[in-house]
Amino acid sequence: MARHIFVTGGVISGIGKGITTASLGRLLINRGFKVMAIKIDPYLNLDAGTMNPFEHGEVFVTRDGAETDLDLGNYERFTGIDLNQNSYITSGSVYSEVIAKERRGDYLGKTVQLIPHLTDEIKGRIYQMGRDNDAEVIITEIGGTIGDFETPPFVEAIRQMAVEVGRENTLFIHVSLIYTLPNGESKSKPTQHSIRTLQEYGIQPDLLICRTSHPIEEGMRKKISLLCGLQEEYIVEGLDTNLVDEIPLNFERQGMAHLVIKKLGLEDRPPINTEWAGMVEKLRRPKQSTRIAIVGKYVKGSDTYLSVQEALKHGGIANESAVNIKWIDSETLIDNQNFAEQFQGIGGILVPGGFGVRGIEGMIIAIRYAHENYIPFFGLCLGMQCMVIEFARNVANLKNANSSEFDPETPHPVIDLMLDQQDKSNLGGTMRLGLYPCVLKMNTKSYAAYGQPIILERHRHRYELNNRYRDQLESEGLCLSGLSPDDSLVEIAEVADHPWMVGSQFHPEFQSKPLVPHPLFRDFIQAALQYQQGR
Repeated sequence: MARHIFVTGGVISGIGKGITTASLGRLLINRGFKVMAIKIDPYLNLDAGTMNPFEHGEVFVTRDGAETDLDLGNYERFTGIDLNQNSYITSGSVYSEVIAKERRGDYLGKTVQLIPHLTDEIKGRIYQMGRDNDAEVIITEIGGTIGDFETPPFVEAIRQMAVEVGRENTLFIHVSLIYTLPNGESKSKPTQHSIRTLQEYGIQPDLLICRTSHPIEEGMRKKISLLCGLQEEYIVEGLDTNLVDEIPLNFERQGMAHLVIKKLGLEDRPPINTEWAGMVEKLRRPKQSTRIAIVGKYVKGSDTYLSVQEALKHGGIANESAVNIKWIDSETLIDNQNFAEQFQGIGGILVPGGFGVRGIEGMIIAIRYAHENYIPFFGLCLGMQCMVIEFARNVANLKNANSSEFDPETPHPVIDLMLDQQDKSNLGGTMRLGLYPCVLKMNTKSYAAYGQPIILERHRHRYELNNRYRDQLESEGLCLSGLSPDDSLVEIAEVADHPWMVGSQFHPEFQSKPLVPHPLFRDFIQAALQYQQGR
């Protein structure tokens, strides 16, 4: 039987439940346990696919094409596990399935209610994850904050699970805030109220993670223990840090893994994998540094391109280099006569994914600047499409070339809607999603990076390089270095006479991990370092 760990949060949103889940997963995997993770989001969307990235952060795509919350990206990066659509549950998906069952008559005429029908659906999905993956430990994060209107059905479901599988096979972790006043005084009252709200739902947490900007004093620890019904040793300090990758090490030093293993009755194994500590040491003490400009349309929030930021960091790890990011709103480059000033001191330029026409011309300006000044450039999905548009206009002399997404009347739609997307009207879940194979050409930068002829990468797009222009663009020096196995889709393009100018139709950032940096990000950072040294 799988052991179940449930992670809840209190006081404020964004408290760190996702990083706690990912970090605990890392500690257990370091000890050889087979772990799977689930994220429950209580909103009514079926998935994260149609959400505004400004509001919700990036959409992370699993290998089987699920459009999910960004926390799944943290789970994958920290644990090294490739998750799937069963790792993501929303209120919308649960209600949709319950209503579908009611319409089919699966409930045999019974009145359909939150309890037991909705809670049974939630529990069934969590149990199924354990059966499908033969997991020893399943860590389930409940999104939102305890006390929100949306969370009670999920909290009730995990309370019932503790009864069904046995309290000895269940662990409740609560992440809460210890607030520090401007005068430096710490307050535990918000945490006390949060735990009491959780207790009102019938759940007593076994372990408390205290998010705090200052170390927890002994008196504070005793007070929380007394008023919240927790042993002092099960109160873990979650001290703020600028380096999230060191959080598993902070938890390890406090004996968190030992506490979890003890509570669940698992074999208390010593860590057998210490690679994580070595990786963090490289992050702490880089031998060199580079600066990368990310030119995008969602640069106001740090979470909108989270996987891209992390993949750049991983590329830095592979090169023992710090990677500093300069954010550039692509709209600010349009009609800016002095835009080149924004690229002073830059080692490389990256244009990430996105949708819609806003800011596109600014991205193309940045790409032309990288092209003409031989600055390493990396285009991801939309970034690759903009790279092709820039090449078509300024090298192949295709005047007003564009994507039909941005200009339906363009005389040269070098980027066009994919054939299998033309009859689709719904936005959610209808793109080309998930893992697809790609065949690489020999003697290309892409092949040099991967070192193998066939790769598998994750996609999220509707538009592609228009095959009608392939021959013309290739004849002008655009190398189509990666194609689908049937040669019908261009997956990677490179500018042949440029030191390093590569665009991928897929999203390599989704598969990059700290212990296994993605080869394209590794080589991009290497090229940026070489450019800086040459300059």
